[in-house]
Amino acid sequence: MVSPNLIKQASQSQGAEINNNAKRLFQVLFTQKQPVVEIDDIDSPRITVSTVISKVAFIYEKIRNAVQYGEESLIRKSAIFRIIKRKVVIESTRARRNPLAISQHLLTELIRAGYLPNGKLPESKIPEVAKILEKYLRLHDSCLEQINAEMNIRGDVRKVKDLFNEKSKITDWVMGIAACELEENLSSNRLRQAMMANLYDFLSQNIVFSSAYSKYESEREIQTYLSICRTYAHFDEDMLSFVLFKYYNENWANEDFNEELLGRAISGARNLRLEIKRQINHPLAKQLDRISKKYALYSKVMAETIEEDPVKLYNEIYYDEKKFWGRVRKVCAAKYSHAKKRLWRAAFRSIIYIFITKSVFVFLLEIPATKLFNEPINPISLLINIIFPALLLFVIVLFTRTPGEANTKKIIEGIKELFINGYERKAPLEIRARAKRGKLLSFIFNLVYGAFLMFTVYILIKALEFIQFNWVSIIIFLFFLAFVSFFSLVTTRGIKELIVVARKDNLLTFISDLFYTPIVLVGRWLSGQASKLNIFVFLFDFIIEAPFKVIIEVLEDWTRYARERHDTME
Repeated sequence: MVSPNLIKQASQSQGAEINNNAKRLFQVLFTQKQPVVEIDDIDSPRITVSTVISKVAFIYEKIRNAVQYGEESLIRKSAIFRIIKRKVVIESTRARRNPLAISQHLLTELIRAGYLPNGKLPESKIPEVAKILEKYLRLHDSCLEQINAEMNIRGDVRKVKDLFNEKSKITDWVMGIAACELEENLSSNRLRQAMMANLYDFLSQNIVFSSAYSKYESEREIQTYLSICRTYAHFDEDMLSFVLFKYYNENWANEDFNEELLGRAISGARNLRLEIKRQINHPLAKQLDRISKKYALYSKVMAETIEEDPVKLYNEIYYDEKKFWGRVRKVCAAKYSHAKKRLWRAAFRSIIYIFITKSVFVFLLEIPATKLFNEPINPISLLINIIFPALLLFVIVLFTRTPGEANTKKIIEGIKELFINGYERKAPLEIRARAKRGKLLSFIFNLVYGAFLMFTVYILIKALEFIQFNWVSIIIFLFFLAFVSFFSLVTTRGIKELIVVARKDNLLTFISDLFYTPIVLVGRWLSGQASKLNIFVFLFDFIIEAPFKVIIEVLEDWTRYARERHDTME
């Protein structure tokens, strides 16, 4: 539905003249504001589950998601991945595998867990999802057949081991992109699509690679789009893989997909997986993200400004531009305030979590280890080790400042670049080569960086020894110092994503870069290793989830049986 107010001419306007990208955004938001007329076929059967059983499954899903950090927008996709991997890899054999049965299980579990509405999804969705699953099952099985054939003809133990590892990676990769297509099938986000299209139109025309990066010119457009996916839509590696898989396999997710295209995709899938990984880990990704992150924020602020009343704001930007930018400032202020509140909520939960975890850690590991090595137990060191990590996070959050007026002005300038005629960029957004350093100079810089880390650790150890920490307590203190230092970056990320003005360097930031940043880098490495060994995730996925889902299925069948028995008595 098109509003006549959105297409009228503004020849007499004294305000701003918006470009085609802005008009597209206004139109999408206007359409979303219109009441949705649902064509509900009362004779069409729907997928329904027991309300009581759903509550149990919903609570389980909340607990399961709490043990593994992930973007809120990708939680359902992650649940789809877990379900289909369990059904395909753990609970099923190829001979018994049935896409239709897996599809029904998948949709039913998603409804029980609250990811899809109960009694709204038509049963016709089951074969639709099964059709998607079938092509991924065939892709998965064909890749594994190729690997098994190579394993049978190779006698090199190392090669066989590499092929065995590849089988596991292929399974996760195929199930991951399958989950992404299913998520795409189950939801539609026109606003996100329009915003990403706008960003791509702007950035693909303005981003250029310097001559030093001319060898990557053929990849500039796809890398620009992937950067938008990361910074605007917060896609994870599976989602990026799916984007690239569709890019290299034309019509894969379209209705006119056929056997010939499937065969072509299967034949090159293993090499394509490596190429996709190379594209995701592209050497220019971080530089592109620094640019696209700012313009993603400008787009979000613009959308939030006009979504309340697109028609009114469309007229306002033409006839009362000053008032419109005042609204933008209010949206920015609201975003800053909301981000600060979210930061404190996240910090409060994190502080409690760290405090409890550290307390348990002290009693289960630190005290027994201290006794085992005949070291003296110091109550003061135990108390400091319990309190300090949570206190450090509190102090970091306390001194995290929200952006100011300079940041808001920069956002308004960015919105004008994106959406207002006459404010187009005069200079390109150039991806420049980093300063070249010889191997010797790089070695010296790394040596100096490492020396500052060692010096910092040395000073900390001496300070802890002064207050009579034993070596066990010192190691645990340093571990949590590094871990919480990196964790604080994750906690404060919501605020930092709103900052588009360059950081002002001063003596404090200089000292922080020298002494504190190395500790954060160590914490990032420790966090990466810890995420690979997440015992809670292993327990849920391989010990608890499968039998729990079986129990849920039995209870669901029982409630259905009890309902049928009740109906026979009427």
